[in-house]
Amino acid sequence: MGILNATPDSFSDGGRFNQVKDAMARIQEMILQGADIIDVGGESTRPGSDPVAQKEELDRVIPILEKAIPQFPDTLFSVDTTKYEVARQALKLGTHFINDISGLKKEPRFVDLCVKYNAAYIMMHSQGDPKNMQEDPTYEHVVNDIYRFFDEQLERAKEKGLKQIIIDPGIGFGKTLDHNLELLAHLETFKALGHPIMVGASRKSMLGTILNDRPTEGRITGTVALHYDAMRKGAKIIRVHDVREAHDSLLVYNAITDKE
Repeated sequence: MGILNATPDSFSDGGRFNQVKDAMARIQEMILQGADIIDVGGESTRPGSDPVAQKEELDRVIPILEKAIPQFPDTLFSVDTTKYEVARQALKLGTHFINDISGLKKEPRFVDLCVKYNAAYIMMHSQGDPKNMQEDPTYEHVVNDIYRFFDEQLERAKEKGLKQIIIDPGIGFGKTLDHNLELLAHLETFKALGHPIMVGASRKSMLGTILNDRPTEGRITGTVALHYDAMRKGAKIIRVHDVREAHDSLLVYNAITDKE
């Protein structure tokens, strides 16, 4: 899954792709590099970020999807949002996934939308809002707590007829470095829930910390290593900024695992 941030303030590439022309060029580039899914978001969710008004998010996201979906019919598209109207308009255009960082906590009606449009739902775990999520996040036992969260939310979604669900433990969303490492070390635990797992740690601050305060642009190799390990532990989708490097890693991974 390639990331397309149509925002002026995302932590890694804010301001680069918030014009439709630039966004289309970047989408084409990521597809050529091997992206199967393009995830389009119009609101930065970096730690400390402020929420965006609905109209502004619509103005950022919808013109891109309106043009990209018919132009790239063999590519799957995802909308990264917590707002009902943004998701509704995106799905109406033919978007295939809702990527929800709140895991139905902010907008439970996403279940009905996905059922109506036969779309898949990406359920991410987060603690708090982006503005305050890194202010002393606490868990009794991070793996067990997040497993329980998914178990409860999945049951609610399935009761309403939603079956196409992907789970994402939410690396960096209301978690300390130790929480993130614990989740990644025990990622296989979540396979028991019976849904595909997505991991997105691309260029995140945890990598900067591990790599001795490495700046964002210097975290690509660390990202590849982390995602490779996640694939070994069961991740089926990796969400990345650097598609070529991720795709190369996937080709190597598949070549090795085909012999196991």
